[in-house]
Amino acid sequence: MSETLTLPVLPLDDEVVLPGMVVPIELSDTEVRGAIEAARNSRGLGRGPGIRSEDNARVLLVPRIGERGLAAVGTLAVIEQVGRMPGGEPGAVLRGVSRVRIGSGTTGPGAALWVEGTVIPETGQGPRANELAKEYKSLVIATLQSRGAWQVVDMIQQLDDPSAIADRAGYASYLTAEQKLTLLDDYRARVEAANLPENVHEAAMREVDKLERTSDQSPEVGWIRTWLDTILDIPWNERTEDAYDIAGARQILDEDHTGLDDVKERIIEYLAVRKRRSDRGLGIIGGRRSGAVLALVGPPGVGKTSLGESVARAMDRKFVRVALGGVRDEAEIRGHRRTYVGALPGRIVRAIREAGTMNPVVLLDEVDKIGSDYRGDPAAALLEVLDPAQNHTFRDHYLEVDLDLSDVVFLATANVLDGIPGPLLDRMELVQLDGYTEDEKVAIGRDHLLPRQVSKAGLTAEEVTIEDDALRLIAAEYTREAGVRSLERAIARVLRKVTAKEALEPGAIPVTVSTANLRDYLGRPRFTPETKLTSSDRRTAVPGVATGLAVTGAGGDVLYIEASLADAETGASGVMLTGQLGDVMKESAQIALSYLRSHGAELELPVIGMKDRGVHVHVPAGAVPKDGPSAGVTMTTALASLLSGRPVRSDVAMTGEVSLTGRVLPIGGVKQKLLAAHRAGITTVLIPQRNEPDLDDVPAEVLAKLDVHPVSDVREVLTLALEPASTTATVAA
Repeated sequence: MSETLTLPVLPLDDEVVLPGMVVPIELSDTEVRGAIEAARNSRGLGRGPGIRSEDNARVLLVPRIGERGLAAVGTLAVIEQVGRMPGGEPGAVLRGVSRVRIGSGTTGPGAALWVEGTVIPETGQGPRANELAKEYKSLVIATLQSRGAWQVVDMIQQLDDPSAIADRAGYASYLTAEQKLTLLDDYRARVEAANLPENVHEAAMREVDKLERTSDQSPEVGWIRTWLDTILDIPWNERTEDAYDIAGARQILDEDHTGLDDVKERIIEYLAVRKRRSDRGLGIIGGRRSGAVLALVGPPGVGKTSLGESVARAMDRKFVRVALGGVRDEAEIRGHRRTYVGALPGRIVRAIREAGTMNPVVLLDEVDKIGSDYRGDPAAALLEVLDPAQNHTFRDHYLEVDLDLSDVVFLATANVLDGIPGPLLDRMELVQLDGYTEDEKVAIGRDHLLPRQVSKAGLTAEEVTIEDDALRLIAAEYTREAGVRSLERAIARVLRKVTAKEALEPGAIPVTVSTANLRDYLGRPRFTPETKLTSSDRRTAVPGVATGLAVTGAGGDVLYIEASLADAETGASGVMLTGQLGDVMKESAQIALSYLRSHGAELELPVIGMKDRGVHVHVPAGAVPKDGPSAGVTMTTALASLLSGRPVRSDVAMTGEVSLTGRVLPIGGVKQKLLAAHRAGITTVLIPQRNEPDLDDVPAEVLAKLDVHPVSDVREVLTLALEPASTTATVAA
């Protein structure tokens, strides 16, 4: 196993030192002098068992590559002597020892740059290598003898190791720095030592053969080297061991996120299955490992992205985030063909390379916001990536070799399901994150958001306290959202004001923020529940207005539907629909009106003469597009209220599709809609009877505060939603 060293870097300009070479170095350059001094002052640091250098200090000699920075491979060198050069300048004599692959930067004494490096084992054994070494050795000896360099001839004749003979070429004046660098970064040796999968090894060796046959002046040399570097940078055989402490994993998930039980249970199930398969020796079945592909769909701010990091921590895996919002080029996923200038592998390969392991947790963020144009459809390219039946042989256009993604845990996030193509969604296991309850928001604010923002504001927990009731008021009347981003911003604003007050009036802290003084920090509430308004101020105070429930990209929401009748004298007729409604919603209004006209007598509604009067249906927030069938019962109720003169109860909200026969048909998003009703202060909700099983997904504390009525017919809706006939008002104009 290769050893890891920690060494100061000594950069070389226009020069390459190979193992076995002894060279003098001037110390006039600041970086060079700093590296030598750092090495001498920390003698022995990073020493490994594989190399003996007596007590001499060591540095890492790394060639500079033009303006691109330092090479990826350097030479470990021993400082043999420090003194004066023949001209009187300070200098040092260094002896190259071995090749070292440069890793990540680190800290060390002195002003030098310190890095971690891995010693590269020397290769070049075998009949072919011995044959080439013998031929090269005879040519060198003949050349040196013709020049009378007998001492050097004696040194060369004592060498038998092919790798040592090749390294002596570093002294050759006719070799350029680029050619010497090639000797230091030998691709054939690297490929042989990399322990690549068989098919990858064969492809890499073909490219190495091509590289050795190609002239240095050919542009193909650069393409081949870049491809080989990419292949060698991929962690083909590196995998982290999963943490099979199921209870500990659940504890980590609970510490990082409040609620979100569905996704937590799915991760725990995955880990439990992995553990059982591992115990029974079933790591690979049919060439496939046991990865997972989950789609986390929910409104903004519910913790989808941060959940990915928490999952990786719970599983003890590496985490990589791939942002897909706005991506329009298929090559971003599959990579470019190698023949293109500037070609790169796709984001999936780059994510694996960045993680340094073949089984990371990869978060595909905002997968519903992928676009497409003449450059292809990235969503179509993701089909192979996210298909558990295919991704063990994923083929990137740049690599053109199979890459096994079957051990990767993919977490795709999205705000709305409609933005994910059907075939892509079919390949993922869907987990809905429908937003937080008020109690969960208080817990998140107290346990997660407040400590984070207190630290950012430069305060301590002893200096400022926000009571739970104040957090509840912020969540209910200052933010009203499915997630907690606005809640965190409101908390940050409170703490900024506390900090500013202390700066202006020293001694103002400690501070306790309660419902009594919250307005001093945040001003008046932005959202007042309808139930807190006086009867005359409520939207449903007049007939013709009903409260509906909808699902948007920001979660569940409450919407109001208004209806009015034109006077017969105006000559207006037909139906006018406003509020930027989609085709399905317009059809719902037509169906509602047709049903009421055909059943007016049965419902005791004055529908006679309606054909001579225009009906106007409006959904406020006209700048926001709206569509879907679930507003059917709300439109029917608003029109029935308008015709009967009976207002709709202000504490009632409803959702459901309506048919021409008056049946209430099932819809989606029940959980999000009930959470929205609860946030808005609604106490009674009408849902389709066939959606009753969906109530099992609604948090118990929310159901306890709502009176939910499953209904199957419009008649039931009108009975429950309209005020009694004794309190009728005039028909809305």
